Amino acid sequence: MALPNIFEKEVSDSIIQRINSLTINSQPKWGKMNVAQMLAHCNVTYELVYEDKHPKPNFLLKFILKTFVKKIVTNETPFKHNEKTAPMFIITDSRDFEAEKERLINHINKTQQLGDSHFDNRLSHSFGMLNTAEWNNMFYKHLNHHLTQFGV
Repeated sequence: MALPNIFEKEVSDSIIQRINSLTINSQPKWGKMNVAQMLAHCNVTYELVYEDKHPKPNFLLKFILKTFVKKIVTNETPFKHNEKTAPMFIITDSRDFEAEKERLINHINKTQQLGDSHFDNRLSHSFGMLNTAEWNNMFYKHLNHHLTQFGV
């Protein structure tokens, strides 16, 4: 079963509606992050695409990521609760809820506007070349996982 296509406006708008239904007081069903930290955590995926903010993995780490992690991140199987995450995705400091929410919505809109053809066979930060379906699964699955975590 294919995941919803984040590159379609209706799907990205639906995700944005879910984000807009979050409040600063939204509580997680599992995990340690508060809602602002979760939004910042979701922004990391887009920072890896649009910003040169995070160091690229060395050869050995990239090999491990491509060989063992890529399939987990880019397939259609939902993430399990409380799975380990890469260090750059761990957010422990306090974050501004509204700022992180706005950044995430802007990233989603930019991704949708660029469209799936922009991402087809595009090099990812950690996994090498990804096709459109892999990019979609990575974007959608991660957002859906964390929005479900916060009950929206």
